[in-house]
Amino acid sequence: MTEEIIIAGFGGQGVLSMGKILAYSGIMENREVTWFPSYGPEMRGGTANVTVIVSDTRISSPVLQEFDTAIILNQQSMDKFEKAVKPGGTLLYDPNGVIHPPTRTDINIYKVEGTKTAVDMGNPKVFNMIVFGSYLKVRPILTLDNVEKGLQKSLPERYHKLIPLNLEAIKKGQEIVETIQTV
Repeated sequence: MTEEIIIAGFGGQGVLSMGKILAYSGIMENREVTWFPSYGPEMRGGTANVTVIVSDTRISSPVLQEFDTAIILNQQSMDKFEKAVKPGGTLLYDPNGVIHPPTRTDINIYKVEGTKTAVDMGNPKVFNMIVFGSYLKVRPILTLDNVEKGLQKSLPERYHKLIPLNLEAIKKGQEIVETIQTV
């Protein structure tokens, strides 16, 4: 099993954190992992993306042109990465930052109202974990136990008290993901 993922959005949306937690969770499952972030000098408000590869075998390069899955959190990222999803692959997006939804007919498309749900939960900071939970629902490549271990490993110890809230957000994301199209 090899899963090649791009997570893309604005800086401040937790794009890099989501990728880091995904990578650490893969390590907790004894998988080979790469985490390759890319962000502009603006940081918050600028564009940010991260490529994560989780594999049962050695990974030759973290640099990819096509992806099995794209997690898209804004229109600029949709414009750039929708076409980079492999045919038969998966695109997951939050409609809050996307004006023009995906149009491809050869990929699986899922929508998650992550922004709205995070506000409803009373904590906009868990937005990325809601989206992450939706991803894990449609692509169950990791166990929740190892995701919890990944959270423990990736979050500084002073934030470990927030792990239960993050796990709640992940579970909520698994409940609310909406299938738009499957191929």
